[in-house]
Amino acid sequence: MGRGDLTDAEWERLRPFLPVSNGRCGRWRDHRQVIDGILHRVRTGVQWRDLPERFGPWKTVYERHRLWSADGTWERLLQQVQAAADAAGEIDWDVSVDSTIVRAHQHAAGARTEPPPAPKGVEAAEHRRNTLAESAGPPGGGGAGGEGLGRSRGGFTSKLHLSADGRCRPLSLIVTAGQRADCTQFIDVLEKIRVPRTGPGRPRGKPASLAADKAYSNRPVRAYLRRRGIRHTIPEKTDSQAARLRKGSRGGRPPGFDEERYKKRNTIERAINRLKQHRAVATRYDKRGYVYLGTATAAALTIWLRT
Repeated sequence: MGRGDLTDAEWERLRPFLPVSNGRCGRWRDHRQVIDGILHRVRTGVQWRDLPERFGPWKTVYERHRLWSADGTWERLLQQVQAAADAAGEIDWDVSVDSTIVRAHQHAAGARTEPPPAPKGVEAAEHRRNTLAESAGPPGGGGAGGEGLGRSRGGFTSKLHLSADGRCRPLSLIVTAGQRADCTQFIDVLEKIRVPRTGPGRPRGKPASLAADKAYSNRPVRAYLRRRGIRHTIPEKTDSQAARLRKGSRGGRPPGFDEERYKKRNTIERAINRLKQHRAVATRYDKRGYVYLGTATAAALTIWLRT
């Protein structure tokens, strides 16, 4: 077993939830070998063609990762691991939300805007699988903006929005262009928290409490949290405070702020640091936005398996 490969215990936690062959499209190559290859690439950031031979054909590893990123397999695996942790009472539901800028490599540019022409002969079956993966993925192909690429003060960048539990483990992830404001993705990040129950009942998505920085201090965010009954600690912006004071009694009461709870917001920063220890997350090499989201989700999965 190589450094970073799945241990036997980690493999047993994932094995029951992996896709199985339907008997019509041939057999899957050994899932454990391929997942080890994907995790090696996520951890090291190596080019797919340079994967060590012990992981099998590099193209098989890449196509498996692309397909699972498109059809949501990585997210389902993450949710199943989260469900097991929640059933054991190991999730700290004092959630924090933040985002981080990710520098996009020049290889991340240039995604196709139209599907390639269909080949004939032996490659037709592979083309059909690739087309299915593309159609199953989130909308893209509309240039850099459609793939979560943009321009910010950091240059050619993407932005990774995430929530994390009190033990510095990502609960949900969203990828946007680097110039997108944090508050615009706040509701989507929280709505994406879906931890299934091991028994009957709807998935849990409501934090016990939430902390965020001033970037999320606006009326729509606070109204959403009040509507869902989520206790929150978000500092008030200086200009908002000044505007409220100018209005006098019409400005209303200041929002509540718990300094002790806000000190725990460092958990989201530590979760980001854990994610960016994976070099394929810290620097974006993937052209397609959903593939990069799959890369970040695979990194989050390893964090949950190993903490």
